[in-house]
Amino acid sequence: MTKQAYGCAALAMLCLGISPVSQAELEPISDNAMGEVTGQAFMQIENIPGQNHEFTRMTLTMDVETRVNIDDIQAGQINGGTDFSATHLALGHIARNDGEVFNGKTYNAGDDIPFEARMPYIELAEDAAGLAGFRMGFQQARGSVSSHTTSFSGDIGLKVQDATGAVYDTYLFDGDGGVATNYRASHIGIDPNSCVSGTNCAPLTHLQSLTVGEDNGSTDGTIGFTDAFFIGFQRDDGVAWQTLDGANTISVGKGVFINLPTNMTVDLSQLVGPDGIDRLRTHQSDMGTKLF
Repeated sequence: MTKQAYGCAALAMLCLGISPVSQAELEPISDNAMGEVTGQAFMQIENIPGQNHEFTRMTLTMDVETRVNIDDIQAGQINGGTDFSATHLALGHIARNDGEVFNGKTYNAGDDIPFEARMPYIELAEDAAGLAGFRMGFQQARGSVSSHTTSFSGDIGLKVQDATGAVYDTYLFDGDGGVATNYRASHIGIDPNSCVSGTNCAPLTHLQSLTVGEDNGSTDGTIGFTDAFFIGFQRDDGVAWQTLDGANTISVGKGVFINLPTNMTVDLSQLVGPDGIDRLRTHQSDMGTKLF
């Protein structure tokens, strides 16, 4: 739903409100006339069956373009740790130089480059004991996400290319020399059996900015929308959130789970190097490519 639609609705209400009072007989509308009427509900509600849970998804038919900064965020603080912990989290960014190109558009220095989110939804998972979890996401999302993340529970869809040109999927780890995990991870690397910081693995704080989206097959640098960006909160292990097309499920554990799909492929040397992936400009006062 666009802002223009809200404006038209408000204008129509105003016009109705100041019209003289009149009396008229209500008459049924014909099937032919009804067939010429089109519209879209502001909220769509779906009931979705699952193997161990029943799901209810409520989707808002609206588009959002935003740029948001959050100084500090902690989610899932329990049992002496935090499922997701980050500072200086930002959605969207600001062009640093004139002529900066992002997703096929050219921006001047100081222009906002928004995070785009379409059709936001909230989904509930229920079992015999009641509410088992809920998640928030978007049917379509793309744009930059910047942060200084020290603990992450979920999945980051990043690929890494080494000096030979080989491309690897990435895995999350519970520390330098630790084991692969999607629960309260602090490092990211390319070998599921080994995390050696500076060699094949790096702290998550090296991922200062990422781009959420999908590879749409284009050669012009544009980014496709993804339908897989969500954050879930689960009471127990084993909640199987369905992909929006219903073709697959993502089984997640107890606590907070963030699914962060990205179309990015980064160089291994840059990821594990001392500086990591540069941060985009996220504040009006440019604080440089490193975390302030």
